[in-house]
Amino acid sequence: MKYLFISMLVAVSLFSCKNKSEREIEANQKVAADSSNYTSVKWIDSIVKFGTINKGDKIDIKFRCRNSGDKPLVLVNVRPGCGCTVADYTKEPIAPGAEGLVTASFDSKKVGTSGDVRKTIIVNTNTKNGTEHYLYFEGSINGGGTNDKVVEPHPIPETKK
Repeated sequence: MKYLFISMLVAVSLFSCKNKSEREIEANQKVAADSSNYTSVKWIDSIVKFGTINKGDKIDIKFRCRNSGDKPLVLVNVRPGCGCTVADYTKEPIAPGAEGLVTASFDSKKVGTSGDVRKTIIVNTNTKNGTEHYLYFEGSINGGGTNDKVVEPHPIPETKK
């Protein structure tokens, strides 16, 4: 009986320990699921060109959006397309006419090659004009390896005479 009570106490404490951001995410997901709360978004920056950086450099890229509808805009989820990028975003609802922000921290050291890169961030919103939006950033990385593959022919075996 004692172990049952302790187990229940631990379970209740774990469920009550949700932090504020987890509760906000759950609330935002509920808003996004209700199409009567859909609004419109205008991406001010949907493609960002960062130019040329050196291998190992880290840069931050910002994408701005404006709520062009008449209901609060919710950025429900933001996920980068690869492990070399970490994304963050405006968590609270964005009022009509106001702007929100998606930021990407790109670490070129985590990219296997140098040369031209194009990376994607996927944003889920409560919008009539599509609930999934793609943001892109691109540029070049100097130094490090390349994507070029060197192909060498196999040696021709010697024939015995």
